[in-house]
Amino acid sequence: MIYVIGTGPGKLSAMTIEAEKALEKCDVIVGYKVYIDLLKNDFPAKEFASTPMGKEIERCKLCFEYSSQGKTVAMVCSGDAGVYGMAEPIFRLQKENSVYQKEEIELIPGVTAALSGAALLGAPLNHDFCVISLSDLLTPWEMIERRLKAAVQGDFAMAIYNPSSHQRRDYLQKACKIMLEAGASPERACGYVKNIGREGTEAHFCSLRELQNCQVDMFTTVFIGNSQSDFFESEKGRKLLTKRGYNL
Repeated sequence: MIYVIGTGPGKLSAMTIEAEKALEKCDVIVGYKVYIDLLKNDFPAKEFASTPMGKEIERCKLCFEYSSQGKTVAMVCSGDAGVYGMAEPIFRLQKENSVYQKEEIELIPGVTAALSGAALLGAPLNHDFCVISLSDLLTPWEMIERRLKAAVQGDFAMAIYNPSSHQRRDYLQKACKIMLEAGASPERACGYVKNIGREGTEAHFCSLRELQNCQVDMFTTVFIGNSQSDFFESEKGRKLLTKRGYNL
């Protein structure tokens, strides 16, 4: 039996009850080392296994190997396993390998960064929105550029995943330039959250113009409002709101 589990930000209190119960059933927990390390204190009696970045298919095959030995296995992903996660490759491997088709797979949803990050900013995704990753490891940059332009033209609010890395330091700046050229206002309300739900969580508010100069990393999720988004100031702090259209 293989559970493919979205663990949310990573800490137990931010995980769904269903995800926690599935992890308790498992003999082995498999995942990327960063996500495994977040779980070891809460599940000390489990066996853990990991593969490095770039070895995702090997990680999926490892799950099938453990399951074929009669062990109950958890493949863990941060956020939700079906959003830039391991659900697709493990199901596709099963589809293409008749031996793997003997193993039962159950997907356990989790809270993806677009939702957990938005909650820290206010309500930036409260109308139609899209999620776009700036990582071009598996998607050509030309396609990412087309999607950014289309999102601006469709006036979607956006959650931007993987805005930067050691190899892609200027990708968020490039994305901002594309959105501005596509017609987004430089004063469009934006925000970003670092280390969502983990130690060192930071929430920041800015305009699209200011966002071009912000320093972010792969553990940051960026939020771009639509043309109707704005900031709300109160004694309790600032919020980023995308209007739903209700008459108050």
